[in-house]
Amino acid sequence: MVEDSENDTQLLMGELRRHGYEPTHRRVETSRDMQAAIKGHKWDVVVSDYTMPQFSGADALKLFNGLELDIPFIFVSGTYGEEAAVRMMKAGADDYFVKGNLARLVPAIEREMESARARRAQVRAEMAMHHLAAIVESSRDAIYGMDLDSTIISWNPAAERIFGYSADEIIGRLIPVLFPLSRRDELLETVASIRQGKLAGVYETERRRKDGRVINVSITCSPITNAEGKITGASVIARDISRQTQDEEDRLKLIKDLTAALNEVKTLAGLLPICAACNRIRGENDTWSSIETYVAGKSAADLNPGTCPECSARLGAGTKK
Repeated sequence: MVEDSENDTQLLMGELRRHGYEPTHRRVETSRDMQAAIKGHKWDVVVSDYTMPQFSGADALKLFNGLELDIPFIFVSGTYGEEAAVRMMKAGADDYFVKGNLARLVPAIEREMESARARRAQVRAEMAMHHLAAIVESSRDAIYGMDLDSTIISWNPAAERIFGYSADEIIGRLIPVLFPLSRRDELLETVASIRQGKLAGVYETERRRKDGRVINVSITCSPITNAEGKITGASVIARDISRQTQDEEDRLKLIKDLTAALNEVKTLAGLLPICAACNRIRGENDTWSSIETYVAGKSAADLNPGTCPECSARLGAGTKK
């Protein structure tokens, strides 16, 4: 309450109590006190007189505007001047009426508080929308939307990178353009699930790029509803997992190759039939081959003939004799 009269303040508080409210208030009549009051408490509304000896209503409104508070500012003045009222409304006041017409007080406060709540909700919604848009734009996954007629209605930069279509090329086209022929039944099932409001969940499948190449993707598909809760389409998040799929295939191939190699190496274990006369080894189909040939065929090892130290010493001693 920006008011120099305690009696007038209690008159306004009584009007609020008469309508079922239990107001908490603080009366101020100087610029300093108003700043301290506003900074020290979270208020729902500012009610101000227009003419005061130390602090005018115009000055109070100017101070209020500088604080950028989204709460109502209402003039309840002892005198009414149409010119002053118009000037204060243009300056940012939400309402202006005389103290002799206090029946307007509660409806004005309720109306302006509801308007302030609606503005704050709108600001929060816009901030959330901008934040969501930033997430979609910066996502590494393709994110796109379609309506219930399977028409693509949105397309983020990652979708362009993964599928090869620009937003201008793809928006307005039907979603089957992204489906290989072998996946058309999947499309029908997905659209039917969306119409029923079901979350398709996460699953791995295939999609077709603009260049015709089929890629492996992980898909998350969810229904989109409007403010009334009616399903209007679906949002799709697609992650290119072609690299992961290829890595997994390479890993399985490596395991297979290593297993085969180990099986080959294992043939060197156990008893080997070696001829006592020529030292050749009997292999498959009763064929005989040298140790060098046998080992080379069964492993990646190469035999490097040489002489051990003991044999070198013995052979050397035999030469001297």
